[in-house]
Amino acid sequence: MTATTKSRLAVSAFFFLPGLCFASWASRIPDISARLGLNSGQLGQLLLAIPAGSLASLPLAGWLVHTWGSRRTVLLASVLYAGFLPLLGWAGSFWTLAPALALFGLAGNLLNIAVNTQAIGMQQFYGKPIMGSFHGLWSLAGFLGGALGTVLIGWHQSPLHHFLLVLVLCLLLAASAFGYTLRADVGGEATSGLSLRRPDPYLLRIGLIAFCGMMSEGAMFDWAGVYFQKVVRPDPTLVTAGYVACMSTMALGRFLSDYFTHRFGTVRMLQISSGLIVSGLTLAVALPYLLPAVSGFLLIGFGIASVVPLSYSAAGRATSVSPGVALALVSTIGFLGFLLGPPLIGFLAQLFTLRVALGCVAVVALGIGVLAALLKAEPEAATQPAATVPL
Repeated sequence: MTATTKSRLAVSAFFFLPGLCFASWASRIPDISARLGLNSGQLGQLLLAIPAGSLASLPLAGWLVHTWGSRRTVLLASVLYAGFLPLLGWAGSFWTLAPALALFGLAGNLLNIAVNTQAIGMQQFYGKPIMGSFHGLWSLAGFLGGALGTVLIGWHQSPLHHFLLVLVLCLLLAASAFGYTLRADVGGEATSGLSLRRPDPYLLRIGLIAFCGMMSEGAMFDWAGVYFQKVVRPDPTLVTAGYVACMSTMALGRFLSDYFTHRFGTVRMLQISSGLIVSGLTLAVALPYLLPAVSGFLLIGFGIASVVPLSYSAAGRATSVSPGVALALVSTIGFLGFLLGPPLIGFLAQLFTLRVALGCVAVVALGIGVLAALLKAEPEAATQPAATVPL
């Protein structure tokens, strides 16, 4: 196995790790919510702790990636993200779970920025789209994490024991992969941090597309299980069916996204993705029964599969700032959608119903297609691979 292949596998491992952690939390939200006696509004308030922690991490993330490099930051953030997970299972009240979620959000955003900086370096070396495969590993981890949650729920294992098992798996994965990650970041000689000047319209538009896509994705992670539990009401062993269906097609779609992006182009792929999300949500909300709801969530998974990889790849091709700075801007805007969407759904569900709240997500998903149609000529992707990969 070549050094380049080992580096790609190592970066892939650090995409798999956060997907497994977040999916583990998401799969146990119905259990934890029921144990703490939370209604939809209280759960929405609680989930605001995650974006609060994420926002608090932004200056720290920029400083660490610039000063330490993405390599060491990835290791630190991975250990923290997995290490904070058992705190979520240990918390016994609203007030103990809220700070634990804030720490979880802080570590998650730190890892998100650092690992995508690594991915941009690998993509520049290959000289072709490979971002979809990295995010496919994140989604595959989401699918496997949801499946693991379903099994452990069936075995009557507590969230704390579940999360401790995931912590051990993540530490082993990080220890085995860290030595092969990229030692130097691309664009390190360019702008060292986010400038105070207004970003160019291209990056802002890409950031808003990522925001809409990740809001839809976050809604599936945090509310799919709750929607099936409270609205679809299947057999208790099938409460995670919608979540697992969405994660499975999201993972498959991301592994296929590079091929279809090359064939149809970025704008067309974003418009197709928008249509699939809207169609799936409409089906699941209009017909809240097991088979149509699962079918709808399958469509949603295919729809959200390409949005984030396309957004991050486009950010990495920006010419106005260095790839790392462009990625930090776009990923921050997008990640805010991922984190702010779920608590907003909780508030809407409290004011109206959960079906109405998810219907509003469909309106947000329409924005992906509208914004994609406004994209003008994009910066050209690299056509030649780099001479060496910084190992």
